[in-house]
Amino acid sequence: MEYKLVIVVRTDLGISKGKMAAQVAHAAVNCALKAKKSDSSNFNKWFSDGQKKVVVKCQNESTLRELQQHARDVGLTSSLVIDAGLTEVPPSTITCLGVGPASESQVDEITGTYSLF
Repeated sequence: MEYKLVIVVRTDLGISKGKMAAQVAHAAVNCALKAKKSDSSNFNKWFSDGQKKVVVKCQNESTLRELQQHARDVGLTSSLVIDAGLTEVPPSTITCLGVGPASESQVDEITGTYSLF
């Protein structure tokens, strides 16, 4: 079985590639740290499997919130990234969501219909 962490990024913000990369990194680090603490089995399998990360896109904040709730409902680690607003977006802007790490089938239940970034 393969394991992965998926980061879902909003496309409606028009942020730069550098800003997006930083937000994706925040989501990945947050999810990894959360999973290491509260879901060590999935974290260890994902870590030893190469720490696969996939970035997909969605259209808006409400989609991220729905995905986060779905992840919570099925018991997957997730992290909603809320920007401090020091550069390109206003304070408290939600930019992306990390889901996992967990088995690909579990994560795909949440994010499998979204297109790669």
